[in-house]
Amino acid sequence: MKINAVNKLLKALGETAKLTRNSYSDYIGFHGIGSAYSKRWLGNIVPADLLKLSVKEAVEIIVTLSEGGIFYDKFPDYIGTPVYGDKWGRLANYIEINDRAIATMDNGCTCKGILSCIKLLPAIPPSAKSWANCIILSQIWQNIYGDAYEKGPFEENSIYALRLNTSYSDNIIDYSIVDKISPEEQLKAFVDLAHFRGLKAGFRHVISADQMKVVHPYRDDEIFSWSNPEHLEIYINECVKLMNLGFECMFIDSAKHIGGYDMQNYTGVGALPEYHQMQYILNEIRSRTGKTNISFVGEKSSDDFERYRLMGLNAGTDFITGDNFDAVRDLSERLKYYRDYAPGVEVTNDNNEGGLSYEQKLNRINSALFGFYLASDKLPSFMQMNDLFPLRYDTNTHHLMMTNPSYSTDGTALSHWENLFAKDDGRFYNKRVGELFAYALNL
Repeated sequence: MKINAVNKLLKALGETAKLTRNSYSDYIGFHGIGSAYSKRWLGNIVPADLLKLSVKEAVEIIVTLSEGGIFYDKFPDYIGTPVYGDKWGRLANYIEINDRAIATMDNGCTCKGILSCIKLLPAIPPSAKSWANCIILSQIWQNIYGDAYEKGPFEENSIYALRLNTSYSDNIIDYSIVDKISPEEQLKAFVDLAHFRGLKAGFRHVISADQMKVVHPYRDDEIFSWSNPEHLEIYINECVKLMNLGFECMFIDSAKHIGGYDMQNYTGVGALPEYHQMQYILNEIRSRTGKTNISFVGEKSSDDFERYRLMGLNAGTDFITGDNFDAVRDLSERLKYYRDYAPGVEVTNDNNEGGLSYEQKLNRINSALFGFYLASDKLPSFMQMNDLFPLRYDTNTHHLMMTNPSYSTDGTALSHWENLFAKDDGRFYNKRVGELFAYALNL
């Protein structure tokens, strides 16, 4: 029997599965323009508006925003992924959410990041008529140093170093309720709710060997090695498990350098897989899941298009920033016959250390969403949480990937959420981002 993970999550949190309409969206709801009018989300917000709510309230808002106009008083047993064909990743907008940064920080501990992502879902614009929006989660697995603990703002606690062959991160899972709902079911509840919102879901994964450890019962962790067949099998199986939960995209960190390519610019730590080895890995993930619609996205894999297409990737980042609208549109026109793979328009990436004005980011988003002659020829695009919900002045995307500070002034999670992001100016900026998406959803 198929498990309704959303209803199971609500019950595990002490709630009933019966849902009621939530009027919260009535006064901050955005609509798509024209024939996309039924596509709705919450705009003119700061994340704390939603993060302070209960999971039950967030689910009720999500169901109230139903594109079909149907209100379900109980979350449906089956929600399929938005259908955009097997090659959807070639056109998609990828929006990375740092689920650790928005997790609950309480008494020095970090937890329940996946519940925060559920609460933020109503504020993510749904997919357009011609292409999908895909949420990428920054963290799924445990990080090596300090998982589940906040640290000082300048004390390293990198998301880029992770442990495989064990459970998922304490930063992300609500382990206080695992006797009622498993970590896998919590992740599935998020994916099902994302699909209900008309969104795809993916995760970030690293490939630098010295940034991964393999966990074994009753003995010390060992450094990952691509030459170890057991480690290779563990890597593949970890990805397969997530894809079987409903995830459909893997963002591959440092993908440009696979097979020893352009190593003078490689900043990761440790060996990388060989080119043919990565072809094997991606093919195995597709084969073992039986999914033909998985999107593999490579970080900075964008200067030798054919090399990355033949590797099995669908999109690559960091080829063009979006500062020049005409350059984006011309690239879209030049690559319109490349239907399997294309390099993308980057608003900002995970290495961004700030410094861009709101106007420059809005211009880049505009180029990403409208830089084409025909919507069917759109390039993929890449954004960070900060591009939809601006962070406070003294932090940035990369800082939050490398460290895990609390910005609470009174020790509460709510104070952290309120102070992590820009306030009045962040709210106004979010409104302007929403206006751009409103027009794009009709395309």
